[in-house]
Amino acid sequence: MQITRRLEFDAGHRIPNHNSQCKHLHGHRYAIEITLSGDMISIEGQSDQGMVMDFSDVKRIAKQKLVDAWDHAFLVYRGDQVVCDFLATLPEHKTVILDVIPTAENLAQIAFTLLDPAYLDIYANHLRLERVRLYETPNNWADCVRA
Repeated sequence: MQITRRLEFDAGHRIPNHNSQCKHLHGHRYAIEITLSGDMISIEGQSDQGMVMDFSDVKRIAKQKLVDAWDHAFLVYRGDQVVCDFLATLPEHKTVILDVIPTAENLAQIAFTLLDPAYLDIYANHLRLERVRLYETPNNWADCVRA
């Protein structure tokens, strides 16, 4: 069985060498979908009986491991020195420095890497992360799927 939980967050970024508007500082209302697979919990009387995982637990873990860190932050590539230097001049600015350019593809891959161990078989029901879908806009997204 598979389940999916969607969360949204706001963040800024730029793609430094891009040939269009994306080379400028800008932001998005990102959405992230987390798809998990596992057996349905069958322990009689348990709060999450009949579920793969309680959706509120999926959300809690995603917020703790990823969303709270990225929400209302500027996601910047470590090699984008001009922007890194600029953001460092802003007192208490929420900046997340990444080792890769913050494209939707790279962010989906980072999200999968961060979330994968957090969901690993919590309930002994073969729970595992199958896919992270990261929407940069409602019409553009990247999927990182378990190989």
